[in-house]
Amino acid sequence: MPIRYNFEKKINELHKDLIKMGTLIEQSLDDAITALKKQDVSLAKKVISKDDEIDYMELRIEKECLLLIATQQPIAADLRDIASVLKIITDLERIGDHCTDISEYTIKLADEKYIKPLIHIPQMAEEVKKMIKDTIDSCINKDLELAKSVCKRDDIIDNYFDKIVNELMFLMIDNSSVVKQCTDFLFIVKYLERMGDHATNIAEWIIFTVTGEHI
Repeated sequence: MPIRYNFEKKINELHKDLIKMGTLIEQSLDDAITALKKQDVSLAKKVISKDDEIDYMELRIEKECLLLIATQQPIAADLRDIASVLKIITDLERIGDHCTDISEYTIKLADEKYIKPLIHIPQMAEEVKKMIKDTIDSCINKDLELAKSVCKRDDIIDNYFDKIVNELMFLMIDNSSVVKQCTDFLFIVKYLERMGDHATNIAEWIIFTVTGEHI
């Protein structure tokens, strides 16, 4: 009984660390988009500097997972739980990288007047942020329906991607002088689309670890 209690305590600590990492990622995404909208170079640099903290958290949580496997030798559901955390932190770290990528473009675009106000990109980012939060919640609570809803919402992200790309393409056709800036925004939108893919990957993994079936 004491051994099992200690194991469950460690798992709970692991989940708390996962929430902390997810919260940090959500804040990075918020800050990256705010910096982009306001052309705030200082905030963009803050996002970039925060990437080291995200990388450190990934390594620390990974170490905790491997230590649990080595010392507790978990089986069945317990092992799947730890495997889910390992999968999630990998995708979260990549999302953090994309926040940095967007911030680097923000710095690059800082001295340019935007061709139009940013509307759909912040909306797209908000949907991605919700997906990230829900993947973590679905992992911790073993909430299959929530994980499935994340997978379905990837279509929303793809629709935003197509809409924004088409808009940028028309702008470039109408005015060749904006091609460079539009190309930069194409990269930014692609990074957001990839974040949605990472959130979907996590959700699909959670579904598999709980049910043993791929969707």
